[in-house]
Amino acid sequence: MELDPLLLSRLQFAFVVSFHAIFPVFTIGLASYIALLNGLFYKTDNPAWDRLALFWTKVFAVVFGMGVVSGIVMSFQFGTNWSNFSYASANFLGPILSYEVVTAFFLEAAFLGVLLFGRGKVPQGVHLFAAIMVAIGTFISSFWILSANSWMHTPAGVELVDGRFHVTSWLAAIFNPSFWYRFVHMGMASFITGGFVVAGVSAWFLLRQRDVDANRRALSMCLWLLLVLTPAQAVIGDFHGLNTLEHQPTKVAAMEGNWETRGNVPLLLFAIPDQEAQTNRFELGIPSLASMILTHDPAGVIPGISDVPREEQPPVAIVFWSFRIMVGLGFLMIGVALTGLLLRRKERLYHQPLFLKALVGMIVAPFFAVLAGWVVTESGRAPWLVYGMMTHAQGLTPSLTGGMALFTLIGYVAVYAVVFWAGIFYLTRVVRHGMLPEDEQNEVKGEVERAKRPLSAAHTPFDDAEPARS
Repeated sequence: MELDPLLLSRLQFAFVVSFHAIFPVFTIGLASYIALLNGLFYKTDNPAWDRLALFWTKVFAVVFGMGVVSGIVMSFQFGTNWSNFSYASANFLGPILSYEVVTAFFLEAAFLGVLLFGRGKVPQGVHLFAAIMVAIGTFISSFWILSANSWMHTPAGVELVDGRFHVTSWLAAIFNPSFWYRFVHMGMASFITGGFVVAGVSAWFLLRQRDVDANRRALSMCLWLLLVLTPAQAVIGDFHGLNTLEHQPTKVAAMEGNWETRGNVPLLLFAIPDQEAQTNRFELGIPSLASMILTHDPAGVIPGISDVPREEQPPVAIVFWSFRIMVGLGFLMIGVALTGLLLRRKERLYHQPLFLKALVGMIVAPFFAVLAGWVVTESGRAPWLVYGMMTHAQGLTPSLTGGMALFTLIGYVAVYAVVFWAGIFYLTRVVRHGMLPEDEQNEVKGEVERAKRPLSAAHTPFDDAEPARS
């Protein structure tokens, strides 16, 4: 059997990016939450906020460390598997990724040590400032990364000359037509992810009657946040979809499973796309609703997948079902947030075990939604690496063989499996240990220690027995 280096390289990059993406999408939201907790403690001097800030800083340290480890190899793949693309796009992507390092990574690195190891050693205002700078750094980082990714979807401000992209307008390239939609959508997803994780962990503690006062505060804050952000995310997603319809109509056609250009397109709740026959099997949908959503007109015309040659069509089934998973999870999250409001009004928010257990289960929901959305975005662009200008095949390393690509793919899967297992195992230990009692917390604040690797800030042994907490 002949191994396809293009397919294997795409699978490898998809695996690495999917594995890495779940960490930044959490740390971006969590960093802002930690800054807020430190700000509340600075203003009120209430020890509950300080205990929450220390606990979630420990979690942040572990997740941040895993994110750094999992993200390092992504840049290497540009050279090993996609050297033609790296050469062609270097005039734009090279400076953009450098800006991300200089303006964001250095900022985070400078203040991360103060945040993780400066508690009780620097003035409280300085520690708060470090927390704010780390939070800002995560957003600056996402700004540059999403600018680069958005440019690949809606290239602007460049011209392709002799196989290389030359920048004609930096502003047009950086702030390309889809950038702001993606940036706001991803930023909102980060806050929602952080909100559900904090809410779920707080609910887990409340079910066990641990640190009740602090965790009630955390749960209440997160549910108010989610009540606003989850429906707002649906609105932002609608605007993002309209932008995608304008610039990548074939992707939207694949999301809707619409093969022929027509009006009165139904919103398909279920279908089995048959790309070979260019049709759907077993359709079940709501008449004209897709046209209404995308064009705000029940008779609005939506482009069809068959408008482009088959070699330029994305994998429709993958895009179609990933989109429905993302949207379904989005509506589920809205329902949970509304349920929280109903229970709050009945004064049963903290005393409904079924709802608290549901929140614990919802911890993973935003991560799956983010991954499903990423699959829609990236698979829907296929076969284009830079939409309309360079295909995946054109960007592949010429000398790469299928055997080489398979070998590195297996290696990444094996190594990342170990990293993920170890990281999740340790993260669950940190969570199970919970917040320190106030006397132990004061001891931690008074310790004199040197800044170390981020994981050491968790102050949790890897292999000891879980302590008993009242």
